[in-house]
Amino acid sequence: MEYMTPNFTKDMVKTHTILIPNMAVTQFRLMQAALECEGYHVEVLGNCGSEVAQLGLKYVHNDTCYPALLVIGQFIDALNSGKYDLDHTALLITQTGGGCRASNYIKLLRKALVKAGYGNIPVASLNFSGLEKDSGLPLTLPLLRKVIACIFYGDLLVALRSQTKPYENNPGAADALTEKWISVIQGWMHAGINYNAHDMKRQFAVICASYASVPVTRVPKVKVGVVGEIYVKYSPLGNNDLEKFLESQDCEVNLPGLMGFVEYCIANMTLDVQLYGGNHLVAGGADKLLSWLDSIGCAMNDAMRKNGFYAPGSFRELMEKPGGIISLGAKMGEGWLLTAEMIELVEGGYGNIVCAQPFGCLPNHIVGKGMINQIRARYPEANITPVDYDPSATRVNQENRIKLMLAVARERLEKPAAPRPVTAEELAGGAPQVETAVPAAL
Repeated sequence: MEYMTPNFTKDMVKTHTILIPNMAVTQFRLMQAALECEGYHVEVLGNCGSEVAQLGLKYVHNDTCYPALLVIGQFIDALNSGKYDLDHTALLITQTGGGCRASNYIKLLRKALVKAGYGNIPVASLNFSGLEKDSGLPLTLPLLRKVIACIFYGDLLVALRSQTKPYENNPGAADALTEKWISVIQGWMHAGINYNAHDMKRQFAVICASYASVPVTRVPKVKVGVVGEIYVKYSPLGNNDLEKFLESQDCEVNLPGLMGFVEYCIANMTLDVQLYGGNHLVAGGADKLLSWLDSIGCAMNDAMRKNGFYAPGSFRELMEKPGGIISLGAKMGEGWLLTAEMIELVEGGYGNIVCAQPFGCLPNHIVGKGMINQIRARYPEANITPVDYDPSATRVNQENRIKLMLAVARERLEKPAAPRPVTAEELAGGAPQVETAVPAAL
């Protein structure tokens, strides 16, 4: 049976409120302002909790991708709330395409809407892979430029807050400053300023300097990086508020930026032509776009370093890191990017890593969990724990796994051990052997 809901049309831009599932909280708050200034009426959903997952389970099979289940549950929960005029409400969902269950999100959503009695709700697809051509969200060049700016600004605010909050002398100072900048940047989007490359590079320095002026006392703390499937990696709903939990454990958290995933998708357009053949004009255009984005990212990272903060290398450098471990032809799910981010985090001093993935996500189990032993072989100090997220997985079990990783991290922080050879058992996939340092007298 074919389940259909109305397609989103250009005429609906002025008449409908578009509901957007939340993922990267700071970046999406900024992007909401970018959409609003172009005439869209949008709302980023904030409804969370176990009831959202249970509602998703009612309409989506539990073997389906966990992010799809949560997004659909969040949509239907919002429609059930009575807050919206259902004759003038539309839903927006992203699709990456490729060999991933995420390519079926929109079909699953439409089926769930019909079963829930909301078959009249239009669904818009945001994708660049040719899926759902008749239901795409109209995108203009000014809007795309503002969205790109919002992602860069959001990534910067997240990074600066994460490196300031654990050390602040006045509790709440970093959060207050972040809220101030979110409001300022939203104002820029509405005013149509500070979203071109030149202005962004100038504002990066101003934003970094403001965080550098926050009074802090930097003491040794456990530094934790978070990688994984894009939704579970960023969404508090998808990862049971992982970032907040790690902060409650007195950790400094490093969440690689959302722009990295955007650049990864663009880079793959060039890699496809290099590996399999195709349109070299498309590949050349994608490569130029990547270079432009990378130049902005490098300026952002330079501004962070000049103000005393850690910043990663360029995206071009990131592409070189998986060499010898995984091919750049591995592009399913988060592909080689996930492996590269783990390597970059270890090299940057964030050797304690949570690899978050939906249970049963085969691509990310391969490029995430499957690469851990190879990364440990190259970097013996790497302390990586994979955590699966699923409706049947309890938050307590997930947090206990993370606490075990943090216990090892704290032990190393207090009494660093010399790097040791990796055992054959570990290379074969066994558990890492945690050894204590041998006294010098022996």
